[in-house]
Amino acid sequence: MSQSPASKEPTPRELEILKVLWELGGSSVRGVHQHLARREPDLAYNTVQTMLRLMETKGLVSHALEGRTFVYSASFSREDTTRRFLDRVFDGAASQMVLSLLRSERISPAELESIQAMIDAARQQQKQQHTEKQP
Repeated sequence: MSQSPASKEPTPRELEILKVLWELGGSSVRGVHQHLARREPDLAYNTVQTMLRLMETKGLVSHALEGRTFVYSASFSREDTTRRFLDRVFDGAASQMVLSLLRSERISPAELESIQAMIDAARQQQKQQHTEKQP
């Protein structure tokens, strides 16, 4: 049964689990639980196990069997999350998202320099791709 796009949208708790999987790569329930329990010591192992099962039915994660252990991997990438956020909140306008970030005044000068370097690198890459396409 195929999930609708809205049902594939991760909840805040699911997003926390996805962040762990993005950081660690594949991980067992125990690995995810240990990582999350650093910030939330009362989090039950069974809760993480149930969440991962539900996330699998939504298509957010998949698992592979390694011995007797299920190793979960994210099927929903940071890029998917970013694209959906951009579409949902800013109607796909990246410039509006950047403007909103700049107006929030939470970006340090070092982050601004890093962002500028990323923009410069993206421009350079686009120029190279454009040059390679010309005969």
